[in-house]
Amino acid sequence: MSDTSVVKLNMHDEAVRQLTVCNSCRYCEGYCNAFQALTRYRSFDEPTVSHLANLCHNCRGCFYACQYTEPHEFALNIPALLANVRANNWEQHIRPSVVSRLMQATLWPYVLITIVFAVLFTFVLNVSWGSSEPFYSSISHNTLVLIFLPLFILPWIALINGLRSYWGSIGGQRLVMADITHAFGSAASMKQLSGGQGQGCNYESGEQYTSIRRWAHQATMYGFLMCFASTSLATVYHYVFGWVAPYEFFSFPKLLGVFGGLFLSAGTASLFYLKIKADNELGSVQRRAGEYAFVVLLFLVSTSGLILYWAGGTAFASGSLVIHLAFIATFFVSLPFSKMVHGFFRLAALCREAQIKRLA
Repeated sequence: MSDTSVVKLNMHDEAVRQLTVCNSCRYCEGYCNAFQALTRYRSFDEPTVSHLANLCHNCRGCFYACQYTEPHEFALNIPALLANVRANNWEQHIRPSVVSRLMQATLWPYVLITIVFAVLFTFVLNVSWGSSEPFYSSISHNTLVLIFLPLFILPWIALINGLRSYWGSIGGQRLVMADITHAFGSAASMKQLSGGQGQGCNYESGEQYTSIRRWAHQATMYGFLMCFASTSLATVYHYVFGWVAPYEFFSFPKLLGVFGGLFLSAGTASLFYLKIKADNELGSVQRRAGEYAFVVLLFLVSTSGLILYWAGGTAFASGSLVIHLAFIATFFVSLPFSKMVHGFFRLAALCREAQIKRLA
């Protein structure tokens, strides 16, 4: 048996032990979907543990409410346990697993990939760092499409295949619209970060409740979606209507991009601050560096885009373009292997939970 299999087996045994104690107590069953779902079970096989782990949003309210944490002999730490199970899920289902494990554990792959793309854009495509030329004068539209289309499609293939593997492993069946609507509604409102009664979570504040993490996640998510909508709309403008960039500030692509970038930068900066304040021992300690790298990368993608916009027409324009494109390329390459996958796996778990309730 490999070392990885031994660790996985030991983690499952520990999950069964801790969840059995929780299921006997049930003090926290009103906190979130994970604890409400837990009460359905009398035993915990691997698919059940995986499902519960991805329902958990690591709000940590259960830990601060629990009477069985250390120094009690039961030594429960449900947030850390489920965080490690979640990360193992991502690494198991997203292939190649070795890349997923590496990018979850350290920040250096992100640094190296960014440097490689910066060198590519600078020397291979011969983009000057001191030019004030417009965007497409530095790199043609067709060249960008040739580079970024496979960088966009291939990671999505890996992510979709990983989600299919995860869905099958937890017994997922054919979804109906009600399941999807319920899951997306919960994700859109970040309901699982409300603490059960709307008081917020304890992630960074110990025994105090706060909604800052919920707001930071919403700013990050909606900022990202606005930026994606900006790029998608600009693509429609270009190929359907023949309207070529750059666009005026009060055009829809520009407004979505600028305000989406501001939301994304503010949200990721807040999440970084919250991670610094939070207790490392209540998460997956081994993946801490990868979590920081993911949040910082998202911040750099949005902030470098804003800088590129404000640097337009100056000597900093082409250098800002190289840096921004390098960060975007790194984000695309790392998409299925970074903490970014947590949103997709949680959405799948929310769909499965809605499905289980409907079929009960």
